[in-house]
Amino acid sequence: MAEIGIGIVGGGYMGKAHAVAMSAVGAVFNTTLRPRLEMVCATSAASAEKYRAAYGFARATDDWQALVNDPHVEAIVIASPQHTHRRVAEEAFALGKPVFCEKPLGQDVADGRAMVAAAEGHINMVGFNYIRTPASQYAYQLIQSGEIGEITGFRGEHTEDFLADPQTPTSWRTAGAANGTMGDLAPHPINCALRLMGPIHCLLAEIETVHPERPGGQVTNDDHAHMLVRFESGVLGSIYASRVATGRKMGYAYEITGTKGAIRFDGEDQNALHLYKATGPEAQRGFTKVLTGPAHPDYQPFCQGPGHGTGYQDQIIIEARDFLRAIETGENVWPTFRDGLVVNQIIAAADASSAAKAWRNVSDF
Repeated sequence: MAEIGIGIVGGGYMGKAHAVAMSAVGAVFNTTLRPRLEMVCATSAASAEKYRAAYGFARATDDWQALVNDPHVEAIVIASPQHTHRRVAEEAFALGKPVFCEKPLGQDVADGRAMVAAAEGHINMVGFNYIRTPASQYAYQLIQSGEIGEITGFRGEHTEDFLADPQTPTSWRTAGAANGTMGDLAPHPINCALRLMGPIHCLLAEIETVHPERPGGQVTNDDHAHMLVRFESGVLGSIYASRVATGRKMGYAYEITGTKGAIRFDGEDQNALHLYKATGPEAQRGFTKVLTGPAHPDYQPFCQGPGHGTGYQDQIIIEARDFLRAIETGENVWPTFRDGLVVNQIIAAADASSAAKAWRNVSDF
């Protein structure tokens, strides 16, 4: 076993998740590389020191360049706002250091393209954790094996209700495109669609601000979006993202239909996959709730008992395992920065489609 010094830029919600994951991944997956929490960076020296003490880092700084350039920091995790991603990644790659960057990749397509170019020849990975549940990994296996036949339809969503109440005051979440639904929630179901269904050829989108005014002022970004998509396979699908979906807390969900069966998944019940098989007498057909267990991908390292379940933090630990594996082998693991760029391009196509009220080809962006 060998140690590797980890530096995390950003100590907030996702910074904590990645720090915990790096602390646990060696024990969970018995990785050859064992992370050492070397340095954390935050916007002030005081907050950086708070995160250092809370998460177990050796050192803290309020200067991301000091972190990236430190010789004891051997791999970088970017868990800071989107507008910071590009500069941190470019400097890290210039030093030959592997980079894991939280989604979305930068703040727009231009950032994404620059980051992909900088990542050429280096280990790079973008964070889309929800698709890594054992249930969704199993769904991918079922589709790839042909278990539900030729795919005929896809419906995906990511719906939450943290801004459903119009009396919720304005905040950083209600300002700037990167913090709207298209920048915050939509990348997840888009990534899901790409993973399970393949590339998207074209789309028609409608993006809307449901509550343009809130206590405190104007809302300058979007609340929800509908997308009708045509996959390169020819299959028609839909994607919906919303932060005003009353009653939904973690509505990362999808339904995929095929000629031999169908799959349903809901992130509010992330340890189950609903599987329908078009076999046997019609009177006995119906969706079967499959509880995940040691027979499903990446479950057994966390728990020996079927149905006991994994959680949100476990998804981040699986990501950490994949990042370490890529560093160890020198071969990138999906999703790479290039995969993250495709998500950015789809969001740009959706923005343009909504403005023009017309279909747009993703390849134009």
